[in-house]
Amino acid sequence: MHFSSFVVHCGRSMKVALLAVTLFITLLSACSSPVKRAVLEEELALLPSQDEFWQQIVHSAEDERFHLLNAGDEASRWRLLAIDSARRSIDLESFLWLPDETGNQILAHLVAAGDRGVRVRILLDDSFTPHQDLALHHLDLHPNIELRLYNPYSNRPASLVGRTIFNLGDFARVNHRMHNKALVVDSQAAIVGGRNMADEYFGFHGDYNFRDMEVLTTGNSVAAVSTHFDNFWNSGWSFPVGQIVDAPSDDVELKAIRVYIADNTEEFDVLEDQQLLAAWRAAMDNGLKGKAIFFSDQPATNDPAADSDQPSQLASFLRQTIAEAQTDIIAVTAYFVPTPELLAEMEKVVKRGVRVRVLTNSMRSNNHLAAHAAYQGYLRGLLGAGVEIFETRADAQDRDLYMQAPSKQKKLGLHAKFMIIDQDKAVVGSSNLDPRSLKLNTEIGLMIHSQELNTRLRELTEVDFLPENSWSVQIKEGELVWVGDDQTLRHPPADSKFQQLEDWFIGLLPIDSQM
Repeated sequence: MHFSSFVVHCGRSMKVALLAVTLFITLLSACSSPVKRAVLEEELALLPSQDEFWQQIVHSAEDERFHLLNAGDEASRWRLLAIDSARRSIDLESFLWLPDETGNQILAHLVAAGDRGVRVRILLDDSFTPHQDLALHHLDLHPNIELRLYNPYSNRPASLVGRTIFNLGDFARVNHRMHNKALVVDSQAAIVGGRNMADEYFGFHGDYNFRDMEVLTTGNSVAAVSTHFDNFWNSGWSFPVGQIVDAPSDDVELKAIRVYIADNTEEFDVLEDQQLLAAWRAAMDNGLKGKAIFFSDQPATNDPAADSDQPSQLASFLRQTIAEAQTDIIAVTAYFVPTPELLAEMEKVVKRGVRVRVLTNSMRSNNHLAAHAAYQGYLRGLLGAGVEIFETRADAQDRDLYMQAPSKQKKLGLHAKFMIIDQDKAVVGSSNLDPRSLKLNTEIGLMIHSQELNTRLRELTEVDFLPENSWSVQIKEGELVWVGDDQTLRHPPADSKFQQLEDWFIGLLPIDSQM
């Protein structure tokens, strides 16, 4: 299935695009001014649905339940099941949405929900929207679906490179992005975590898939996620797509989606309530018990580029969480470029006996080479301070755990963002441990106090640290080495010598703050 113009993937590496901006910003100039949003009435989440359906699922306020979405196929199933369960409202925010099977399937289920009267609000960051302006406006024409773009580009050429160049004059503003990822249904259930909406985040891509993580909850924290969504939805930097893009002449995209739904009626026949209830009850009755605190950066109030609007709330929360650790920390982060503050905090806790292990991408598994190049410069200092570093193997022996069509030809990458702290806490969210997440982009996450969830997350993560699935980075005889189960490398694991050369060259550039 492919809806012709809903989203075109204009390049998967925003970090590379930002690197290009850093290199050429002194050579190129462009006239661009921030767009001005029309005055809009505040629009809030609907009150939690009191439908009998949800009353049979949601536990008491004293009994929060959580369900970890570890495997991609389960995460996909629950995303669609949650959308199909909606009675009154769906609020969805995402950084990236592609036109592949997964992205289009989610889209079609959202349209089907709108067709049955559910209010659907979609908040999408404007980073990867070239070529899709009209398609987004087509979707926005649905009477029950409203779509807004966060911090939109003023000049809108139909390519990522063109859009970057023609907005260089406004670089300081558009460099700040919304990296949040959440789904809230009927103000009763929420999914929070690291997944964007595309095949590779759910294990369905033909060549390269991510190991990722999310959490599903029907607990008290859902209200906080809803409030967070409202804050961003009503922000002066969230623009109705109709204000950014000229109105299309017809709703051709909606028509194409409805044709697809009509041709695949079995897929879009919403399950009977009893079937939906059985799925929810199995997940929640057997869910992991605990208490959660939702944390979020705040949207910009005046100017995303202003120091006063720097999204610092989450960074402070994560540093405090690390500082308070008593026994051990497991940090799983796709991109690891520690800020000075984060590095200092890690060094402090290691000195007082806390074991710190970090799992991040290797050069070969990393989809953002610039991020890896920046990270390389911190390895010796981190290892010297006592931090244990592991890097995901692109050829991990157990990579089929995260792929829905097992194949030894497929590569594995890491996209998960979570931490396990001591024996009773865990953080699952959208934030990497790098300057882009901690100082430039907005991020969200759940801090869950739960021995049950902590234990389960450790069990799920244990396989990732096995030597057949990750490289242990060490210093031996004064040199960095990458130790696996079958070999020890004296150079970073890479696809080719050229990739190593490219990584070395990028590492010479002063780009750490943009990573």
